[in-house]
Amino acid sequence: MKDFPLPTSIPPSAHTPNVLHPACPSRQVLGHLTSRWGALILVALAGKTLRFSALRRALGDVSERMLAQTLQGLEADGMVRRVAHDVVPPHVDYSLTEIGEEAAGLVTGLAQWVERRLPEILARRGACEGVTGDQPPDPRDIWAEKMGEGPSGQDQPRSR
Repeated sequence: MKDFPLPTSIPPSAHTPNVLHPACPSRQVLGHLTSRWGALILVALAGKTLRFSALRRALGDVSERMLAQTLQGLEADGMVRRVAHDVVPPHVDYSLTEIGEEAAGLVTGLAQWVERRLPEILARRGACEGVTGDQPPDPRDIWAEKMGEGPSGQDQPRSR
């Protein structure tokens, strides 16, 4: 998704923010907050300060380039605080600003809702996939396998 430059000054009375309007800068901010990596960064940094490598490990499968790009967007929006320490090797800490913590609380609430409703969502997804005539695997088995458990709920060795 290409970011377009935000206007440097918008008179307060000129426009009322409206994310449904295609030209409103709030769309770009909302996009940064709700992108796959933006949302996960907010959740991972909530109440914490992490170095780049620790944040990357916490997120799992994000590339260095994507993490750096997403952090830059969140920093530009005032959500993330970046503190570079003058040491060798370079040491950079990332944390959330006050507004970033507020946004993280909202995104975390959504993430918790998804986690709470996941069995129902997966079951519904399976029911929709079943319309084609193919019998999809039980969503609970898929989830159990991803979490390192067998279909019966017994722990299985994880492959590395």
